[in-house]
Amino acid sequence: MKTILLTTAELAAITTVLLLVLATPLAWWLARSRSWWKEIAGALSALPLVLPPTVIGFYVLVALGPDSPLMALLHPFGIRTLAFTFEGLVIGSLFYSLPFAVQPLRTAFEAIGDRPLELAASMSASPLDSFATVALPLARRGFLSAAILVFAHTVGEFGVVLMIGGAIPGRTEVLSTRIYQLVESLQFEAAHRIAAGLVVFAFATLLALLLVERRIGGLRP
Repeated sequence: MKTILLTTAELAAITTVLLLVLATPLAWWLARSRSWWKEIAGALSALPLVLPPTVIGFYVLVALGPDSPLMALLHPFGIRTLAFTFEGLVIGSLFYSLPFAVQPLRTAFEAIGDRPLELAASMSASPLDSFATVALPLARRGFLSAAILVFAHTVGEFGVVLMIGGAIPGRTEVLSTRIYQLVESLQFEAAHRIAAGLVVFAFATLLALLLVERRIGGLRP
C-alpha cells in the first residue's frame, strides 16, 4: 500500500509541476491574443473535460506504442515504447488534466486587464519583465487554484491511468486502480477504506481551494 501511495503522490506532483510550466504560456496567449482561432485552441485544450477518459487513454496508448511514428523517433535511443510505464502515465495525465491548469490560469490572466501592463510598459519594462513582475504576481490565485485542481484531479484519475499503465504492481498501480482491483476480487472492505480516504481527500481539496481563493481575494486592494 505504501508503494501505491508513493506512486500516486509522485504522479500527481510531477503532473502538477509540468502542467503549471506548460499551461502558463498557453493560458497567457489565450487571455491576451486577439487571434480569430484562439477559441479553437481553447476548445482543444478543454476537450478532456467532455471526452471519456478511455478515449484519451486509448489514443495516448496508441501514440506511445512501439509501432507509432512518435515512438519510432525514439527507437535509435533504445526506447521502443512508453506504454505501461510510469513515464507513460505522466504523459497521459498531462493531457487529461490540461484543462484544470489552463482554465484557472486563463481566467486569472484575463482578470488582470490592460492597465497594469500598460503602466509597466510606460516605465520601459520589456514584455518579459512585465509578465514576470506584474502578470505572474497578480495571477497568483490562478496558479494556486490550478495547482490544487491538477493535483487532486490526477489523484482521482482512473480510465486514463488504467489504459496506459495497466495497474502494474510497484510500477503503475495507483489508488484509483487499486480500488477497481479490490472490487473485482470482492474485497469490499479494503476498497471501502481507500474510497473513503479519497472522499475525505476530495473534500479537503475543495475546502482548501475555497479558503485559498477567499484568503487571496481578501488581500487584494
